[in-house]
Amino acid sequence: MPTSIKSVEYFRAIVQDQPGEAYQLLSNLKNQGVNLLAFNVAPLGEENCELIVFPEEPEHLGRVAADAKLQLVGPQKAFVVQGDDELGVLAEIHRKLFERNVNVDASNGVSDGRGGYGYVIYVRASDYDQAAEVLGAIHR
Repeated sequence: MPTSIKSVEYFRAIVQDQPGEAYQLLSNLKNQGVNLLAFNVAPLGEENCELIVFPEEPEHLGRVAADAKLQLVGPQKAFVVQGDDELGVLAEIHRKLFERNVNVDASNGVSDGRGGYGYVIYVRASDYDQAAEVLGAIHR
């Protein structure tokens, strides 16, 4: 599969760092038919964590969140990269950004174990348009 880079929206929820918080959110989204492109959990200090959801259909997530009185921050923008897992593919993506002086704020990725990979790239809002152009990102 050739590399695909999509501009996506993501939303954040800050919750107490305790067992079941991610499960509750993910179960609620599943029960409401919200399909996710990506999901991430990050610690925020000792007592809280941040749940980050990348919905396939942001408008649907917005309706579900409003109905459930779920407090989400967003939308914010990032990039989801998918493709064949080839040696150096991430280095090439970062080279393109480096050459245009775009800083990657955060990223995470995984190989799927079958020859493919997925990668999420976060850049500053002020760098977003330039990064989208450099990467040839498809806008969802």
